[in-house]
Amino acid sequence: MRPKAIFFDLDDTLLWDKQSIAKAFEETCKLAETKYGIPKKKLEIETRRAASELYASYETYPHTKNIGINPFEGMWGDFDDAGDAFQLMKKLMPHYRKAAWYEGLKACGIHDMEFAETLSEAFPEARKKHPYLYEETLDVLEKLQGEYELVLLTNGSPSLQQKKLELTPELRPFFKAIIISGDIGKGKPDRKMFEKALQEVDLKPNEVWMVGDNMLTDIIGANEMGIYAVWINHECKPTDGAKPDATISRLGELLDLLKGLE
Repeated sequence: MRPKAIFFDLDDTLLWDKQSIAKAFEETCKLAETKYGIPKKKLEIETRRAASELYASYETYPHTKNIGINPFEGMWGDFDDAGDAFQLMKKLMPHYRKAAWYEGLKACGIHDMEFAETLSEAFPEARKKHPYLYEETLDVLEKLQGEYELVLLTNGSPSLQQKKLELTPELRPFFKAIIISGDIGKGKPDRKMFEKALQEVDLKPNEVWMVGDNMLTDIIGANEMGIYAVWINHECKPTDGAKPDATISRLGELLDLLKGLE
């Protein structure tokens, strides 16, 4: 059945967030390589490990899992959002960032808290300098606009997701609605996100498609709602037993799927 609306995930579906984070690490770790001779890839690996462990130790972790905020977003987001949990995150994250970089440096044999703070401040600026869209994103959205109602359905902190959209201003005009889990109180795959999107376009689940890269949040979440799920599998990952209705390896293939319905 030809859809009347298409819901899109944001991170690593339209916006290449993993690449932006990788570039921010590369640029920040280069500072340590210059100062101390630490191989930048080694520092990145150690800091990523430390960040993930620290992030999971905070009392805000259940909230971040529920909303869908990963440790590396914690390393650059402001989290100036309504609600006690977000306000606690805003308070904790400066310490978290500094501690993550300190532990990364320490694992490389460097004990320098002042420099860790320097790196913790450099990383957010580097991330902001490097917003990446996938090569086909704008072309695909341009071709879909006018033919379908387009809705952006993204997990995360409202302030951080809006910041990503500010850094890639070409995206916002394509969408009838932008729904962020931090505003809803639940993240995909929770039904509330999909129900809110359906309300925005006044359609039933069998009248829309969901396009996303995350098997759990996007695909299984859509499946459970009765929404046709298109998995964009950039990295040739296994399905792990899940069953997307269609699988594509790049965004442009979505146009081929839709053309096949004509």
